Parts: sequence; C-alpha cells; structure tokens
Amino acid sequence: MFVIIGYVLVLGCVFGVYALTGGNIQIVAHAAPHELAVILGAAGGAFIVANPAKTLKATAGALPKIFKGSKYTKARYMALMALLYDILSKVRKEGMMAIETDIEDPHKSPLFQKHATVGNDHHLTEFACDYLRMMVSGNMNPLEIENLMDQEIDTHHHETMVPALAIQTMGDGLPAFGIVAAVLGVVQTMASVGRPPAELGAMIASALVGTFLGILLAYGFVSPLAKLLESKCDEVTKELQCVKATLLASLQGYAPAVAVEFGRKVLYSTERPSFVELEKHVKQKR
Repeated sequence: MFVIIGYVLVLGCVFGVYALTGGNIQIVAHAAPHELAVILGAAGGAFIVANPAKTLKATAGALPKIFKGSKYTKARYMALMALLYDILSKVRKEGMMAIETDIEDPHKSPLFQKHATVGNDHHLTEFACDYLRMMVSGNMNPLEIENLMDQEIDTHHHETMVPALAIQTMGDGLPAFGIVAAVLGVVQTMASVGRPPAELGAMIASALVGTFLGILLAYGFVSPLAKLLESKCDEVTKELQCVKATLLASLQGYAPAVAVEFGRKVLYSTERPSFVELEKHVKQKR
C-alpha cells in the first residue's frame, strides 16, 4: 500500500509541478512510449544477461512481497519466543531426547503447532530444528555452534539479498540507458537539420525526455524497491539471530526464561516486546 502511495506522490509532484509551471505535457506524453521502450527494453535485456537463472527466479519471487506488509510484527516475535521457551522447558524437565520427535517433523508436532504462526514457517523451523538436533546428538561446544550459526546466517542473508542487489544494479544503469535514448533522439534531430527551428526544437525536447525518464525511473521507482527488499531481508536475518541468541544461551546453561530474554534483547526496538509483555504471553500459552 505504501509503495503505491509513494509512486503516486512521485508522479504527482514531478508532473504536477511541471504542468503548473507551464510545461507542455503533450511533448512528454508523445515521446514517453518510444523512450520507455528503449530504456526498459535495454535495461531488461542487460538484467537478463547480468544475472543467472536462479537470480532471475529469486527476483520474480521477491517482487510480489514488496506490496505486502511486513509479517515480522511484535506478535510474531512473541510467538517465536514462546515456542522457544516451550521447547527449552521441555528439554529442562524431560531431557534432550524428549524433543527428538518434535524436531524431526515440526509440522506434526503439537509443540510447534501450538505456535503455528512460526511453527509452519519452513525456513525458520529448519534453522531451529537443525541446531536443536545437534544439541540432542551430544555435548556441543557453544563457540563452535555459534560460529556455524553465524556462517549459516551470513549465507542466508547473502541469498535473500540477491534480488535486492540485482534490482539496485539495474536501477543504477537506468540513467545511462536514458542517455542512450536521448542520444538516439539527438541523432535523429541532427539528421533533420533542414527542418524549421520549431520542429527541431520539438525533436530535441522529445530526445531529452529519454534522459528525464531514465533518471526518474532509477531514483523514483527502481532504487527504492531495492532498498525496500533490503529492509525485508534484514528482518528475516534478525529473526534468525533471535533464535541463535536463545539457543546459545540455553547451551551455556541458562534457564529457559533467561535464554528467551537473550533472544528478546536482539530484536529491533520497534518490534521488541517488553519483559512483562513476553512473560504474560508465555504464561497464557502455557
């Protein structure tokens, strides 16, 4: 919703002010389709050349998420920490082997399904269950586990950043493709030097529309999308860091309530529940 509002504001301010100051919208409207065909066609072709198939697929899958609100809310984080608290409490009372069935198939586990918001998230449960499985298998060195977690989180962050980086690269190239379109217009104008000055002026104005559209598309449309995708990527990484902090605290011998507090403190302040909010939520779920 905010993406659409932002785009409307960009177009409204640019073309609205242009029209109010006496600008001729007809010149822009007449030249825009041809200039856009050159700019978007060239940028799309370069995008395909520059990126492997898996990047193209990842970008296509990421674009629909841009128009959706963030799922990483305070309620989701409280559900995540309540789930981790329940898992660690079961381990503390019944031993590590008690959660073996739960982590082997979390989608059928009553423990995970009690917190279905996060319990049905494939990537999140896979990350948590993999390290819980290591904890079940024997005594693990917390430093070694932390190093492995960091590497996996870095890999995951890099993979989720691929669409954002690809779109940003395309956005950086759009002004240059706008210049290409403008140069083609200038070439056409120079080939028509025998025409009246008024016609030549209109042709030059149409050519300059290409530069204008390239810059507008780059900084008003494409680059902001890349930045938004980057922000969404950071949210995914932050959730994994919350799981990491909680499990490492448990490995070091802290009680479940304290381990969950480690995870809570990792979260962004805008979504982080207070200690009292989390405590009440955990008690209700129990």
